[in-house]
This record gives sequence, structure tokens and C-alpha cells, in this order.
Amino acid sequence: MQELERKLLELKDTSELMIDLAYSSLLYNNHDIAEEVVFLEGMMDELGDEIQEMVINQSSQGGDVMRSLVVLRLQMAMEEIADAAASIADVVLRGVPQHPVVQMSLRDADVVISRATVSESSDLAGKTLGDVKLSSISGMFAIAIKRGKRYIFGPNRRTQVEAGDVVIARGPEDGEEYFIALAKGSEKLE
Repeated sequence: MQELERKLLELKDTSELMIDLAYSSLLYNNHDIAEEVVFLEGMMDELGDEIQEMVINQSSQGGDVMRSLVVLRLQMAMEEIADAAASIADVVLRGVPQHPVVQMSLRDADVVISRATVSESSDLAGKTLGDVKLSSISGMFAIAIKRGKRYIFGPNRRTQVEAGDVVIARGPEDGEEYFIALAKGSEKLE
């Protein structure tokens, strides 16, 4: 896969994650998740700049101008999605009260999105998601892992979790507490 295609895929994956996280932050008035959205929006801006630079360089070296135009439009559309997600998160961070109708409709959801940092003492550290069967034991399904400044989107059973990783997971409300405690190391695998 070319570098430009890899960056576009990362841009798409990041914008999708941002929408999920933004709605979750709004639904549960979760400032941590809202802050994650704002962080991701900054990453999107940097990635967008890199893509634009690559496209301009390719075009100036005789690349296909129409292809370049399509890539730039795609990049700008995904950044608009990211900006919209950041606007949703901003509502949470500024403490703007929700309209009661919005609050009632959002509360009907039975799924939460949560994030937890994996400690050195966690049973998750050093194991793959398949080894720990996270979704089976907690109902929480890992949708992304933040490792440093990079994200692993759509981690699978072979994805190893390391101490210091921030695992972003989706699942039932009743599995969230166990998931967070497992990541902290205060709860152990059976």
C-alpha cells in the first residue's frame, strides 16, 4: 500500500472513531472521552497537512491532477467530519446542558464507550486480546488502542496489549466497571 493510501485510511479510521467517541461523550457527559476527541482532532489536522503536502508534491512531479483533486476533496471531507465530532465534544467540555428531548433520546442507548489505561500490574499487559478474551469476560469489545501518539484501529484477537496503552472499548454499561478495573490491575482474570 502506498504511503498516501495508508494515510488516507488512517484519516478515515480516525474520523470514524471520533464520531463514536463524540456521541459517547455527549451521551454520558464523559469529559475524558471528549478530551480524547479533541486530541484526535489535532492529529487529524496534522495528518491532513501531510496528505496535502504529498498530493501537491505528486502533482508537481507530473502526477494525475484529477486523482490529486479527488484525494484532496476526500481529505477535506474527512476533516469536516472530524471538526463536527470535535464540536460535539466541545459541548461536553464547556458544560452546555442538553435539551431534555436530546437527553431522553440519547439515554435510550444501551452501549457505552469507555477508555482505560493499562497498568504494569494489569492482567492485560503483555497479552493479546485473544489471550484474555476481553469481550467474553466483560462484554467490552476493543475498538482502538492508543499507544503513545499512535492508534491501532480495529484491534483483533492477535493484537497485543502493552502497559501504558489506552484501550478504547464499546460494550454494555454493566461491563464497563470490570473493564476499567481490569486495566488498572485492581481486578484479575479468572
